[in-house]
Amino acid sequence: MELIHRNLLIGIHDALQETFFEKNKYADKVIERLLKANKKWGSQDRAVVSEIFYNIIRWKKRLEYYMGEGVKPSNIYKLILAYVLWSQTRFKKFDEFDGIKTADIITKLKKNTVPTKAIEHSIPDWLAETLEKELGADWEKEMQALNEQAPTVLRANSLKTSAKELISDLSDENIVSYTIKNYPDAVQLEEKKNVFLTTSFKDGLFEVQDASSQKIGYFLDVKEGQRVVDACAGAGGKTLHLAALMGNKGQIIALDIFDWKLAELKRRAKRAGAHNIETRLISDNKVIKRLYEKADRLLIDAPCSGLGVLKRNPDSKWKIDQEFIDRIKKEQQQILQDYSKILKKGGKMVYATCSILPSENNKQIEEFLQNNPNFKMIKDEKVMPSEGYDGFYMAMIERVS
Repeated sequence: MELIHRNLLIGIHDALQETFFEKNKYADKVIERLLKANKKWGSQDRAVVSEIFYNIIRWKKRLEYYMGEGVKPSNIYKLILAYVLWSQTRFKKFDEFDGIKTADIITKLKKNTVPTKAIEHSIPDWLAETLEKELGADWEKEMQALNEQAPTVLRANSLKTSAKELISDLSDENIVSYTIKNYPDAVQLEEKKNVFLTTSFKDGLFEVQDASSQKIGYFLDVKEGQRVVDACAGAGGKTLHLAALMGNKGQIIALDIFDWKLAELKRRAKRAGAHNIETRLISDNKVIKRLYEKADRLLIDAPCSGLGVLKRNPDSKWKIDQEFIDRIKKEQQQILQDYSKILKKGGKMVYATCSILPSENNKQIEEFLQNNPNFKMIKDEKVMPSEGYDGFYMAMIERVS
């Protein structure tokens, strides 16, 4: 890696401080603000800062072991130094680390062993126990994959273009990309670039959406002219895909409990040329009740632990705990019970999460079907991080009476 200047080092330090010591500050927003505030940094500098920032978050527990103590606001430079020595990154003016002893870190690095699996994979102890309990012997393989950097995958907006046409358009803007086998709309970048500055993005030719996430739109098996409800739409990544798959024909009702997310969805839909989406804020239970037995298709992209997407959100493993997962599982079951009534007889719904825990996935579906004999399972699928993209689960269920 190139030598790194002091101003970049300070930027990384401040971003880590904000991520670790200010509640609800998510890494993606922190780095976005840092890069916006330093417009003079070149593209290479920006890429290096992002890479080091995310890698330190990813490997925090292992780096703490090398440091010999936990991360405190006063020793973030020591955390960075541990990463520098471990990854053999070199900073310009290494004497800026004066006052921080490197000998202890170097001694531990030379041993090249760590005492626990949680430290090896850099996750909280409780999470190592949960993953082993739920995934068995495969948990380490999945955790290894989750500690890799996520590729950048785009979804070509079929209302305006195709994957092959998008690749050509991006090439005109000096971005190299390629199609992914078995993912009709997916385009993967050869290297990370800020695609949001491209004309192709401004013209609504694509959205950034992981390949696994794109599977869900196809899994729902939507048809032109249907009434489709996206019950946890958020900012609308999957909603927009459904609109494209329906060729703008029929109706999509996008629901969410956050108005600002629906406002973002409207903005994105306008750019994408998706005209068949209506947003509705879930302000009370009546919003859901008015839709009972009205939908041909229902997507429940349920709130979850997010453990399948740690490649791109490594900070979330430090922000959640077992209590959060237990609470979210109750919420998932409640959403399934309440929102499933939206389906007509003969209608189909997909329950999806970006978790890899069976207790959030197939176990939830098994419990729902036991309590609701008027529904039947058609199929389900799990996509694991070791397959190359985000971890996801999806189950299709039909209302039979």
